[in-house]
Amino acid sequence: MGMTMAEKVLARRSGRAVVRPGDIVVTDVDLIVLADTVFSDTPDTLPTDLLRVAHPDRIVVLMDHGVPAPNERYARAQRRAREHARRLGFREVADVGGGGIEHQLIFERCLALPGQLVASNDSHTSAAGVLNCAARGLGLADILQLAATGRTWYRASPTVRFVLEGELPFGVYGKDVFLHLSQLYGSQEGHDIEFGGPGLETMPLDDRATLATMCTELNANFVMMPVDALLREHIAAVTDAAYEPVEPDPDAEYAAVHVVDLAEVKPRIALPHRINGNVRSAAAVAADGIRIDQAFIGSCANGKLSDLRIAARLLEGRSVADGVRLIVTPGSQAVYLEALRAGYIETLTEAGAVVTNSTCGACAGGHLGVLAPGEVCITSSTRNFRGRMGSADAEIYLASTATVAASAIEGVIADPMPHLVERPVA
Repeated sequence: MGMTMAEKVLARRSGRAVVRPGDIVVTDVDLIVLADTVFSDTPDTLPTDLLRVAHPDRIVVLMDHGVPAPNERYARAQRRAREHARRLGFREVADVGGGGIEHQLIFERCLALPGQLVASNDSHTSAAGVLNCAARGLGLADILQLAATGRTWYRASPTVRFVLEGELPFGVYGKDVFLHLSQLYGSQEGHDIEFGGPGLETMPLDDRATLATMCTELNANFVMMPVDALLREHIAAVTDAAYEPVEPDPDAEYAAVHVVDLAEVKPRIALPHRINGNVRSAAAVAADGIRIDQAFIGSCANGKLSDLRIAARLLEGRSVADGVRLIVTPGSQAVYLEALRAGYIETLTEAGAVVTNSTCGACAGGHLGVLAPGEVCITSSTRNFRGRMGSADAEIYLASTATVAASAIEGVIADPMPHLVERPVA
């Protein structure tokens, strides 16, 4: 019996010949990512001053949650992060003005490569699965132990495989694919997710990255996608480093295999205050005429250059509706710069949007777009849980960037298709 992609990575990094579901494996880790939140003051007085680390060349600090520091606590945390990086000789520090949201940075800079094992203290670490990496978020104590010793442990999980067929229809994006899966199959808690099939190769890398990121909300452990020509081209444009991708064995064993026809996916929206099993079509929600106070485009899921292009194309020559705040947060400084050169920032600003620096910001309810009690927000970020973006009495609807942009124009939750047909956006 063969192995899945995630099982192969765990076997490679633990020195085992075979890994099966339920096995506990002790592994090396190729990339250890520390966000600024690692260095925050902790209420339980957990000591977070690292005296030594095993492999400083494998550790990067990617500051993103509160950048620039919105308060003194974040300022102290980021100062400590810089001090640690200097003292211990970490591989890289992405600071204010030179970085962005960690998962976007891992993707665009290829900080990890196919076949590698990645760990971070952030829950959306599965985003690196788009690079054919086995990546998972760890708790604070675990990530500190890993940084200090260079090793950690995992219990291998059974894997659910999604075989994608067909092609996405016009006006449908990676976020819609995720919402489609969340409605049809719900939580995959306790399982890894593996994607494959000819349909995956028809999806742009940005959409694949969004899908890998959002699988955290399916409660998946590792999320992995194979290497194809498009991914190889992306990696070659960034680095000439060698890598060893993994593919599943033909006789790999899966807990379940689901065949998904991408042609059946439509624009979808998750209703407050949960995602799985709580999704409707955008057209159906739009029929309810739900007024919005805020629209947000950004986060590790949808702060990509393609997101800013979609939003700018729909808003060109138009205005954000009266009484609506449209906040756009690029996923990285590089995305911001490319959007600036392409004219997207100018278009969005002229339409009445506020374009912020690259940070987790409004997605995590930290700054740059916190919601007040009773407000309604439609967002292309990662979560719509109660209190996620501010007040627990606010309502959050989760959708694609196109749906968010269309809603910002209309002032109510809108079906993006009429806008997309009028102004075609690939």
